[in-house]
Amino acid sequence: MPKGMPRGIQDVKTTAKTIRIALLGAPNCGKSSLFNALTGGRAKVANYPGVTVEYAKGIMVSSKGRKIEFLDLPGVYGDCGHSADERVTIDAVRGNLDGEAAPDGIMVVMDASHIRTHLHNVLQAKNYGLPMVVVLNMMDMAARDGVEIDLVELEQELGVPVIACVAVRTAGREAVTNFLDDWAEDIAAKRVKIPTPVGDNLKAIQHTARAITTRTVITPHARDTSERLDDLFLHPVWGVVILAGIMFVMFQAVYAWSGPAMGMIEAGVNGFGALIGSGLPDGWLKALLVDGIIAGVGSVIVFLPQILILFAFILALEASGYLARAAFLVDTLMAKVGLNGRAFIPLLSSFACAIPGIMAARTIENERDRLTTIMIAPLMTCSARWPIYFLLVGAFIPRTSIGIFNLQGLVMSWLVLTGIVFALLASFVLKKTLTKGEAPPLLMELPSYKFPSPKVYLLGLWQRAVIFLNRAGRIILPASIIIWFLSTYPNNDGNVRNSFAGMLGRVIEPVLAPIGFNLEMSIALIPAMAAREVAVSTLAIVYNVADSDALGITVAAGWTIPMGLSFLVWFIFAPSCLATLAITRRETNSWKWPLIMFAYLFILAYVASGIVYWAALALGF
Repeated sequence: MPKGMPRGIQDVKTTAKTIRIALLGAPNCGKSSLFNALTGGRAKVANYPGVTVEYAKGIMVSSKGRKIEFLDLPGVYGDCGHSADERVTIDAVRGNLDGEAAPDGIMVVMDASHIRTHLHNVLQAKNYGLPMVVVLNMMDMAARDGVEIDLVELEQELGVPVIACVAVRTAGREAVTNFLDDWAEDIAAKRVKIPTPVGDNLKAIQHTARAITTRTVITPHARDTSERLDDLFLHPVWGVVILAGIMFVMFQAVYAWSGPAMGMIEAGVNGFGALIGSGLPDGWLKALLVDGIIAGVGSVIVFLPQILILFAFILALEASGYLARAAFLVDTLMAKVGLNGRAFIPLLSSFACAIPGIMAARTIENERDRLTTIMIAPLMTCSARWPIYFLLVGAFIPRTSIGIFNLQGLVMSWLVLTGIVFALLASFVLKKTLTKGEAPPLLMELPSYKFPSPKVYLLGLWQRAVIFLNRAGRIILPASIIIWFLSTYPNNDGNVRNSFAGMLGRVIEPVLAPIGFNLEMSIALIPAMAAREVAVSTLAIVYNVADSDALGITVAAGWTIPMGLSFLVWFIFAPSCLATLAITRRETNSWKWPLIMFAYLFILAYVASGIVYWAALALGF
């Protein structure tokens, strides 16, 4: 049976033909939640537009043994295909994607509390000429807001089946799974009636949608919970204060809460290294395992608690619906640099990694705005930078408090804010030069506020941990082996200058010496092009230390404060990793933009590091 198949139906013998169902609907309607629940899939679930920027596929097996393959498609507002991700959805439904056949049926998912806004999507979907069912998701949220829906009348008006659903609850989606049991069989036997097309007259479609809503949906005259909360969260003054406060608390918590867990991981890494070392004789194998692999990988995974605390905040804000409000709050500021608030979502995604952020830029309809967002995404503080920040802030910034605030947390906030400020400045320059054009107004639907599903929330945290640890296995582990070899041979005399790594470092050291970099710092920049966090494991191997505390002490003793600050500032602007450059090439279909990205980030990093280094020297540090 396929991996991830829903529990309870895995032992059913499957029939021959697989039925393919496309999940269609507007952003925020719960498509990915339903997809994950039905298939055991791992599509990312959040509460803002732009999460699903590529389609995902997953399998479930009905109680009658029928395989059903679901396609989780990006959200669309109708069938116009204004943005790149909307075109992916429309091409998938029409069977125009390379290597993908058209689906056998469409499941249109709709937020039950926003039927009036999105019913025209349902009517337009009838034009695709495929078997179709409508799933009214988030019925619990509609009930909370006092929305009453006549399901029988709505089904008669639409001429297609309508099913009530709460995707995040087993009982809430039981009606959907029961319907799929029979529907899949009917589709396979070609017994399903194709809905009557509604034509292409959008005004007529919208008029019909409003008329149907009037007859089938009763909405309360009183303001709902989300509207009342928006009075505070979207207030032009208090809304900004709350947003700034949330971001500030988030970075304070990264330091305040992570200490015990980091200590446990560090003790485990040290104990494991000592255990392995005690059972091996001195020689190259012991050095490789203890000084190369364990020290290199361990110096990075020790930061896992801080990464998880950071994303615990981000995922909660995503799932609650708050981040769409944050996009509106920053829209005025972003308009001053030529962008609209829709770019906020891809830029926020870039705090995890620039790659999903760049891909999420597909939701931006204006091509020049999309290119601008792609070009500034690497300036967001991605998770690969955090191990470097944690190391250097811990080494050079004292653990003191300023009132109720932690000084290290304040510095971390400053590092993140600096990246954001320079991203806005870079956007301003780009919009005046290479991507010149008017910024369109922000049009975005605000989802209802809701409490995150505990299961989905914990799954999101687990995925972040797996992603981080996978990088440790796929990138940091082989990089640590290579770095150990290069820093040990050909002479194996303990002097890194006589090693292959020292030879490479000496080539670029003269270029970086004016900004305060020594040989070890220069060496660390080379593998950091594959993944920025590898710089930490490189330093651990080069300095031959096994844990983060020892590495921090070694770095603080061997570098001056101006050197440490220069290296720290370099990674605010560090040129994009190879994977980011490759995805930029794919998304822009040109080498022009990744080359420009690399060049301007290198210049920013070099100039900013130099200014900080010489300013620190002038101030007497």
